[in-house]
Amino acid sequence: MTEHPAERATLKRGISKVGFFCLAFGAMIGVGWVTAMGPWLKTAGPIGASIGFVIGGTLMLFIGLCYAEVTAMLPVSGGEVAYAYKAYDTSKSFIVGWFLAFGYISVSAFEAISIGKITSYLFPAIDRWPLYSINGDTIYGSHLLLALFFVSLITWINYVGVQGSMRFQVYLTIAFLIIVLAVVVASFYKSDINNLKPYFVSNQNTGILGGILAVFATVPFWLVGFDTIPQGAEEAKASVSHRAIGLLIIISIVAAVLFYILLIISTSMIGNWQLLLEAELLTAKAFELAFGSQLIVDGILVAILIGLLTSWNGFFLAGSRVLFAMGRGRIISPVLGKSHLKYKTPYKAVLFSGMVTLIASLLGRGAMVAFVDVGSFCIAVAFLGVSFSFIKLRKSFPNQHRPYLTPGGKITGYISISGAIIILLAITLPGSPAALVWPLEWMILLSMSVLGIVFWVISKKSRDTTTKEERDYLILEKFK
Repeated sequence: MTEHPAERATLKRGISKVGFFCLAFGAMIGVGWVTAMGPWLKTAGPIGASIGFVIGGTLMLFIGLCYAEVTAMLPVSGGEVAYAYKAYDTSKSFIVGWFLAFGYISVSAFEAISIGKITSYLFPAIDRWPLYSINGDTIYGSHLLLALFFVSLITWINYVGVQGSMRFQVYLTIAFLIIVLAVVVASFYKSDINNLKPYFVSNQNTGILGGILAVFATVPFWLVGFDTIPQGAEEAKASVSHRAIGLLIIISIVAAVLFYILLIISTSMIGNWQLLLEAELLTAKAFELAFGSQLIVDGILVAILIGLLTSWNGFFLAGSRVLFAMGRGRIISPVLGKSHLKYKTPYKAVLFSGMVTLIASLLGRGAMVAFVDVGSFCIAVAFLGVSFSFIKLRKSFPNQHRPYLTPGGKITGYISISGAIIILLAITLPGSPAALVWPLEWMILLSMSVLGIVFWVISKKSRDTTTKEERDYLILEKFK
């Protein structure tokens, strides 16, 4: 009889500091800076949208500070699953983990749908073989084939090893930054600060504040990605300290907020943004009109594709690690907690994530906004769980080693809790400009919740046959 009779699946250590930053930043940049630019400006105006990002980014920074401490304290795969488990119990860990996993899958589905939309701008002839429509949007067979190809690619990359996934992430993130910064620098020659006017958009019912709130409520979706770092903490190279992992969370949040604001301001200054509000890709259209160059537009479209892939890869990796952590800890089916004998990857969780992403992509463009909103809700629930876990861990384990100590202590935690609650209220309260829309968004959320209950019920046997000592070891390893 060994000290730990339960076998703990392990993952290969292959993520560097640069890899962690590119994992988080690449996940956060995505395609929102192009696909959502029109709605941001239409809802709040350039300064209003920027304020929405500043406020949302500040709240996310407080949440990130909580993450930084607990991640450095418990650098194990699955992050939030481990924090909630150590602070509370198995059921709380499942709730946090399930919502987070679904939030990540929502982002993955968003990217799978977006790939067809973005590619059709580069190659308009790709809109072929209309099959059906959802919310008035036609789903093309060619777009589904693209989704199938890229879902397979992302799944395969994550199946065969974290080092390959990180090389993919780092190279694409660097290429993205080179293209975008070159375009932004060039835009200064065409920019006029007077083009920012009107700075704000005032809605007849909600006023200026309503527009800012509507942008603010979606910020968690656009900035979620820093929390991919905790998911890969167990796979850090030996040269990466636990404190460095915590600090990289903070650095990535600040970098992403500055990036979004820079793009909002530079896009608005380059032309009359009010005349472009109906453009599907406002950012690309604004630069096309300013420079009269298709080359600039193609460069932006290539950057969009790169940003989409870095975001997709980051969230896919993170989502599979959350499912893996819950499976390894026998909170849900232990099948998802298996590690590949050769590649040392959570291969069954990877395959499951790929399958769900592909199924979700069948909903088409009409479901893109729904995935943004539902994903924001799910991720905000996970953030709330981490904030509560942070405070509870401070109280229950005051003497445990903390390589990174969050400034402000519990006060930071309480601000983080308040921020997560504000986001949840903004998304759920009737009459809120950011409220979930009936029926599609609420039905997606309800379906996800019911599926979670099913997973919880059918996994009862594996939970009941695992002792607390075994589960402590499986989830927390030596950090228990």
